[in-house]
Amino acid sequence: MIKQRYNEFRTREDGAMTALGLFMSLSIIVIGGLAIDVANAMMARTQLQVAADAAAHAALYKREFETADDSKAFALALAEVNMPSGKYGSVMEADDIVFGVWDAAAQVFTPDSSSTTAVMIDSSRIASRNNSVGTYFLKFVGLGSWDVRTQSVFETYRPWCFREGFLGNERVDIQSNNAYINGFCIHSNDHVEVNSNNDFQTGVIVSMPDKNMLVIPNSGFATNLGLYAALRDSAYQMRIVNRLQDIIADLEADRGDYRPHYIKLGIKPMTARNNVVMSDFKEKAVNTAYCSGNKTLKFANGASLRNVVLVTDCKITFGNNMSLENVVIASWNTDAKSISAPNGLRIGENDDCEPFGGSQVLTMGGIDIAAGLQMFGGQLIAKGDISFAAEANGIQGASIIAAGEIDGTSNSNMGLCGSGMEGNFEAEFFRLAI
Repeated sequence: MIKQRYNEFRTREDGAMTALGLFMSLSIIVIGGLAIDVANAMMARTQLQVAADAAAHAALYKREFETADDSKAFALALAEVNMPSGKYGSVMEADDIVFGVWDAAAQVFTPDSSSTTAVMIDSSRIASRNNSVGTYFLKFVGLGSWDVRTQSVFETYRPWCFREGFLGNERVDIQSNNAYINGFCIHSNDHVEVNSNNDFQTGVIVSMPDKNMLVIPNSGFATNLGLYAALRDSAYQMRIVNRLQDIIADLEADRGDYRPHYIKLGIKPMTARNNVVMSDFKEKAVNTAYCSGNKTLKFANGASLRNVVLVTDCKITFGNNMSLENVVIASWNTDAKSISAPNGLRIGENDDCEPFGGSQVLTMGGIDIAAGLQMFGGQLIAKGDISFAAEANGIQGASIIAAGEIDGTSNSNMGLCGSGMEGNFEAEFFRLAI
């Protein structure tokens, strides 16, 4: 009887899959456990990367005007908000934040504690800091935790449209028979309007947040050579316009990083009057003039101003055929035409893009210039609108930036200088390098 039952049990097949099932179940548990632990490590790495990127951006943003130590403290405070030490341990320390120089071509970061152009930040959850990422299943095979590290490098850059070109926060309107060459940039944070018979040579950029917002006549692409190829989708923060008030205040007090190289003799108050002559100005000084009420400083025709900063709250009217060379005009006046010129204003020295000699006109209001505007390493920045009439010439360096609209008319030539724009007022932008 016992032998018969043994033989029956030995030949039965209804439990043949049990052993294989046990091995398969164990394999599924191991693979699933590995997947869970790997996914948990990847999630931790992503969280560390986000914290490192945010901290690097914050550190470099702060470093623009503050010390390295203060910038590091600001970044660490942000990292604490993103990954509280009470939960994640010390994911980032002061020594993990290094300022330096980023070589984009070689993809090399060189530490330099005095640099304000790049920062590298390491963030980590590692055993030596007692905050490594624990495992759920792999600990059964001896791996109780992962060491997870990430790195972020941010660098500063300056968009070309802010250096040379037209950049308006609102509508940018250009009319007919204009030529744009050598990589000139036309940008609006709203939309661009173009009339007919303009020439956009290779390398010119015409951009707005949505290039489909471009306003042109029905035959616009046929009558504006190169326009279609020049179109781009893009948007910019108006950082330099937002900083305009601080720039004028620093110029007025003759302090800070905005002081032009040719200013050596401090501040010289001058009397505000309707007929300004060149002898009213002290060369190589910050000249200040203040008006009671909305009076106007009116310059004589043909006047030439050189090596001077003028800060005023008066309206300004330049004379016919006036020139500015190594000059900054900075106005607190908020009138829609706080700065105006009837004809032939030349901003900057006609020096074939040589260093220096350029000039800048800044205002908390608007700028209105009639025909014949010439710009040679020249810059206009307005909190309001900027308009200029026919026959403008910016073939050797023109930067026109408005928080409002830019309205340019016909028969103008605008091109890229490249050099000779050293005196421009610019603000840093920030981007992730790696």
